[in-house]
Amino acid sequence: MYVRVTKSGPRRYLRLVEGYRDQEGKVKQRTVANLGRLDQFGEDKVDGLIRSLQRAVGRSEPDPDALEFKRARAYGDLWTLHQIWQELGFDQALRKALRSSHREFDAESLIRAMVFNRLAVPRSKRGVLEWLQEDVRIPGVSPDQLHHEHLMRAMDALINHSERVEQAIAGQFKPLLDHEFSIVFWDITTVRIHGEKEVAEDLRKHGKSKDISGISRQFALGVAQTSDGLPIAHEVFEGNVAETHTLAPVIRRLLSQYPIKRVVVVADRGLLSLDNVDTLDALAEQEGLSVDYILAVPGRRYAEFTDLMAELHPQLEEQAAAKQQGQEGEAVTETLWQGRRLIVAHNAQRAAEQRASRRHKIQRLDQLGEALARRLDNQDAGKPGRGRRSTDRSAHQRFHQQVLRRQLTNIVKADLGAETFRYDIDEEAWAAAERLDGKLLLVTSLEEYNAAEIAERYRSLADIERGFRVLKSDIQIAPVYHRLPERIRAHALICFLALVLYRVLRQRLKAAGSEHSPERALRVLRRIQQHKVKISGHTYEGVTKLEPEQLDLFESLGVEVPRTPSEK
Repeated sequence: MYVRVTKSGPRRYLRLVEGYRDQEGKVKQRTVANLGRLDQFGEDKVDGLIRSLQRAVGRSEPDPDALEFKRARAYGDLWTLHQIWQELGFDQALRKALRSSHREFDAESLIRAMVFNRLAVPRSKRGVLEWLQEDVRIPGVSPDQLHHEHLMRAMDALINHSERVEQAIAGQFKPLLDHEFSIVFWDITTVRIHGEKEVAEDLRKHGKSKDISGISRQFALGVAQTSDGLPIAHEVFEGNVAETHTLAPVIRRLLSQYPIKRVVVVADRGLLSLDNVDTLDALAEQEGLSVDYILAVPGRRYAEFTDLMAELHPQLEEQAAAKQQGQEGEAVTETLWQGRRLIVAHNAQRAAEQRASRRHKIQRLDQLGEALARRLDNQDAGKPGRGRRSTDRSAHQRFHQQVLRRQLTNIVKADLGAETFRYDIDEEAWAAAERLDGKLLLVTSLEEYNAAEIAERYRSLADIERGFRVLKSDIQIAPVYHRLPERIRAHALICFLALVLYRVLRQRLKAAGSEHSPERALRVLRRIQQHKVKISGHTYEGVTKLEPEQLDLFESLGVEVPRTPSEK
């Protein structure tokens, strides 16, 4: 039975119509009641008719006081992450690795919730508990009987079975990797941490921070990723570890986890040492595999590059000048260094910027030195200036502090042992420094790629730096408040898994040609909420009506449109 509008001349009438089948089974309609002219139906008349029909069938009129609206919960972004988590097989892999007959809670669901929280609104573990209970709905996670201790025990289970967990995760990565040839990018960063008390096997050590200028209590985190930007392994080290000591352990681990026949390690200047190069050569021989490398050389650390650059610099400048006249790209050449292939790339624009910056610093130091010398000369002539009287020693100290601050001790040299204030500018060292400006020096064992291709592959290492920025900004891995080494390692693994999901989101958005970043995509999807309302004792659930932008994102990410939570 339904309402139909009919016309009779200029007037329109409202009728109650019933559909039925005749004796031959054909569908027909008949008018049950004529309700009157449509133009005479006001809002009051419609409401009265509705109330009358409800009374006639025994329904009571909805009581506004019987309506109870529950708090809306964020759902769309977490639904999306949950679908990708399942597609990657992390749910089954972790359940298998963490299975236990003695645990009364689902550890996998809690690990998943903590990973999702890093990508949504990162909070402390106590904050995660409040977030789950009051703000969000994650499929398969029931926060009703959840306690903070459950989250801590889930982290402990993660590390207590870390070997099984890492093998399980590696198993999910294998279908995504090229088993015949794999380029592995490796870099390491530092993560700030709170607390001063020492514990056994403490990871928290004071070391040079990569976030601030100075020393900080921290731990070190290394990440390995593929040339496609997919993180595949991570390692946690003490905060004062030498970067050169971190490369060999992760390569051995990758060789044990993945059946790859060839590895090309790409790492930055902080990881280069001849010991690392020798270790990689030895690994190749021991494992019967092809282990190659592209390692950046810290040119200013090796005095022998002074003569080498004096030989190569004119050639590179000539190439750079030709490229400015129409040829594209940077100037690249190669030579041998300690019996190994050395690639030298020269960026003329970057060189000009570095050269101008250094000259400005030296000019400012020269002006300071002249001002200090003039003040001392005026004092000797009986013309003291304002302020406390200067001495040659105080002038030396002040000048040397500024030289240290500008990192120019190899060029501008204050003679601290002299009785009178004096300093020298080493013109030869200055010229040698300028010859290194704009240079990228790479030592590699690869022979089948030309010099420009080697330089281009190394440039891709910048992507792992962006991953570290994501870890520290969006995922907010720091500061860390855990003090036990196992909890610190568990926190790092949770953040690593969050980084994996972030990179998968990025890959899918990029492949679909979407202009959204992962951050923006999750923010847009977060507007999809779970709604719950209780009417006269009956509870109804639903999700926010999807906008065109959200529908496009689900299509770009290859994720099905979210359903009402109770339907899943």
